[in-house]
Amino acid sequence: MARKGRGTMRLQDALFNWLQIYLVAEARPEDNAAKETVKFFDHILKEDHGVTEYSITAFDATMIHIRYTVQGKTKMQMFSREQAEQFLADMDSDSKYH
Repeated sequence: MARKGRGTMRLQDALFNWLQIYLVAEARPEDNAAKETVKFFDHILKEDHGVTEYSITAFDATMIHIRYTVQGKTKMQMFSREQAEQFLADMDSDSKYH
C-alpha cells in the first residue's frame, strides 16, 4: 500500500527524477552512482506511490512517454525531452563528471 506522508515526493516528481537519472545511467554504464540512484527512485516509486510497473514507451522529437501502473490502473505521463535530458547534458559539459 502506498503511504502518504509529509516527506513523500509527488509521483510526477519521482517519475521525472527517475527518468533523468535513468537516462544518465543508460548513457554512462560505468557510473555506479547513477545506477544506485536509479534504484533509489525505483524504491520511491514502488514503496511511496505503489507503482507496480513503469517503463519508457516512446521518445519523440519533443516528449518522452512513461507508462506506469498504480492500483491496477495503467496511466501515461509525458515529460519534455529537453528537460529530461538536461541533467545528462549538464553532466557531460562539466569536467568534474568526466
